[in-house]
Amino acid sequence: MANIFTRIKDSVMADLHEAIDRKEEKNPIAHVNQYIRECEQEVKKIKRLVEKQYEIKHDIAKESNHAKMMVEKRKRQVQLAEEMQETDLLSEARVELEQFEARVAHLNEMSDKSVKDLEMLETKYIQMKQKLKDLYVKRLELRSRENVARTKQGMNKVLESELVSKSASKFAELESYIERLEQRVQTDYRLHTLDARFQELEKKATNSN
Repeated sequence: MANIFTRIKDSVMADLHEAIDRKEEKNPIAHVNQYIRECEQEVKKIKRLVEKQYEIKHDIAKESNHAKMMVEKRKRQVQLAEEMQETDLLSEARVELEQFEARVAHLNEMSDKSVKDLEMLETKYIQMKQKLKDLYVKRLELRSRENVARTKQGMNKVLESELVSKSASKFAELESYIERLEQRVQTDYRLHTLDARFQELEKKATNSN
């Protein structure tokens, strides 16, 4: 039941990712995202295989311990059968002792190989995780470069548009208007000052007469 729900969830997530990527199909980052998702799935698969290898190693050790225990048991039984001169039991015990000793030897070889295999798988798993991290960093770099490029593109549109040239023209007209206004104020001020001075001079001339 859990596997069914997992497949349903994965199917829904795949459809969701596909829908998102369709909206972003003009964006190359979408392809990077898809590739990263595929790598993430592979890393998860490898993780499960590594965990399974740990279980196998544990099972091998369990079987090996049981076989060693049976070897010691049959050795004691062989010794007892010899002491009691039970030839039939001695013969059967020796046969099984040889079988268990062969099994222990075989399991020891399997254990050594499982350890080496596990070390190899763990090394590969770590390398895959590092590669995935590198992809995350690369995606950040691409997103940054894309954002800078889009920002520059937007700036260029503004700086090179007619709006900027019209704005520059408007500012020039406004500056010219302000300059004329300033000149008029200065002229009015000088005229006012000159008239006031002549008024004072006329008053002085009238008083003198």
